[in-house]
Amino acid sequence: MSRVHQKGGEPSQRMLRVGELVRHAMSEQLTRGGLNDPVLDGNVITVSRVKMSPDLKCATVYVLPLGGKDREKVLEALEKRRKGLRGEMARKIDLKFAPDLRFRLDDAFDNLDRIGELLNSPKVQQDLKPASSDTPENDLP
Repeated sequence: MSRVHQKGGEPSQRMLRVGELVRHAMSEQLTRGGLNDPVLDGNVITVSRVKMSPDLKCATVYVLPLGGKDREKVLEALEKRRKGLRGEMARKIDLKFAPDLRFRLDDAFDNLDRIGELLNSPKVQQDLKPASSDTPENDLP
């Protein structure tokens, strides 16, 4: 049986399902604490999404500490504890191979703020105002 890869780089249903399993397992580990790291135990960390590689052997985990403080310290601490987190996750998820973990900072919230600022800018607001009725466009002879 041949493998058919989806076009356009869209993730398959299996990739999405395994990504959600990994996200839940990582969230549980980080909220439970006990990682013996003062940076990780002292911050509330949100796991917003997980992107899986097509072969399910690599998981990119997007995280963001609450309030966005200590981003780089949290990322370094997660990278340092990567093997232990992978082992704990492998015990919770029944997969043939435990995926290798990569941690990235999630910038989706920053993008949302930037889009909000753009939409509220005076230049965009000026374009959203109704057109003046100096020239009647609806009056046809």
